[in-house]
Amino acid sequence: MRLDHPVLQVALDFENLSRALVAAREAVDGGAEWVEAGTPLIKSEGLEAVRALKKAFPAQRIVADMKVMDTGAFEVEIAAKAGADVVTVLGAADDDTIADAVRGGELYGAEVMVDLLGAADPVERARRVAALGVGAVCWHVGIDMQMAGKTPFAVLGEIARAVTVPVAVAGGLNSESVAVAARAGAQILIVGGAITKSPRITEATRTIRSAIDTQKEVATELFRRYAGADLRAAFLKVSSPNVTDAMQRQGAMHGIHPRLKDPTVRVAGPAVTVVTRDGDWAKPVEAIDRAGPGDVIVVDAGGGTTAIWGELASWSAHGRKVAAVVVDGAVRDLDAILDLGFPAFSRSVSPNAGEPKGLGEIGVEVVVGGQRVRPGDWIVGDASGIVVVPRERAAEIANRALDVLEHENRVREEIRRGSTLATVQHVERWERVG
Repeated sequence: MRLDHPVLQVALDFENLSRALVAAREAVDGGAEWVEAGTPLIKSEGLEAVRALKKAFPAQRIVADMKVMDTGAFEVEIAAKAGADVVTVLGAADDDTIADAVRGGELYGAEVMVDLLGAADPVERARRVAALGVGAVCWHVGIDMQMAGKTPFAVLGEIARAVTVPVAVAGGLNSESVAVAARAGAQILIVGGAITKSPRITEATRTIRSAIDTQKEVATELFRRYAGADLRAAFLKVSSPNVTDAMQRQGAMHGIHPRLKDPTVRVAGPAVTVVTRDGDWAKPVEAIDRAGPGDVIVVDAGGGTTAIWGELASWSAHGRKVAAVVVDGAVRDLDAILDLGFPAFSRSVSPNAGEPKGLGEIGVEVVVGGQRVRPGDWIVGDASGIVVVPRERAAEIANRALDVLEHENRVREEIRRGSTLATVQHVERWERVG
């Protein structure tokens, strides 16, 4: 395989062929030269997806992302007969499988790209498969790895220097990172979500194509991966439903209701946990002094009906720049809390307050709204409710929630164009039976 300029390959990781074809047409109009039938698309629709793409885009190279692990020649053969110009084989496959795939490709007019996903030594593996005659190698950071904040750039340049075949790169690329990848020596830039999740795919593709050609980053707030100090910003971009979707419908507190002046307000921060008795407001207000800016005070009051939080506590927390309070129990002075604009979430509202007896603890594991909350777990809240994110999964879930939002943006655009949710999602096809 010889390339005279960097190639933009659009990865169509859809469930439904009809949606993939629409996205592919818009991406090709924007400058995508190679069109990939992604692994999810092939698993969902079979090689009919490759046939349809080849028929629709005869001038483009069609890539079948088969991720072959065995029977190399046979699987390359059936993909090539369906119209694939390039077929992917996993670098984890045996050398004999890769060599057999290359021979099958030569016989049926397709080239083999080896995907180095998960390779323990990607540089050495790239050298070895290049010696076996593959057309290209791909340094690929998988989606699950991307959600943990990993990027493909650490060894990309080393791989590009180690082999003479073209090097492809995949792994959450956007209009900023494709330029970095091109400068590092990548000749095939594989872009999925930054194109296919965009409401305006043609425009997004043109922007990415320009970034590749000029090797200059084009700033974007979308299709990025977050970690560390950026987590709060990431969580504030998404809704609590986005977060529960990212957690496979887990983490939502039940029976805890938002008390928000502005229904568009979102809160996100690490938990400062408190356990107290019904009506004992000593530990909750002590926790204000222990909380830092951006923290969320989470109080297990046993679902009690006597208020343990009110106007003065809210003013105190507001002055400390606490992000919000969540009470499995009652709050009072709701009019004053709303007027202040301090985000509060509680099981109930009651005018009655108790006494500061000092029972309970701060900084211990609690159960609020049916969810376990540990100190430092992330709390994400808005008008839809509260979600708890385990602290060790915070980066992953923030990125997955953004992915959910970005997919919804594309679906929203398709509905705006005249489709319906049932049509876009092919609901009848995916209903569970039996």
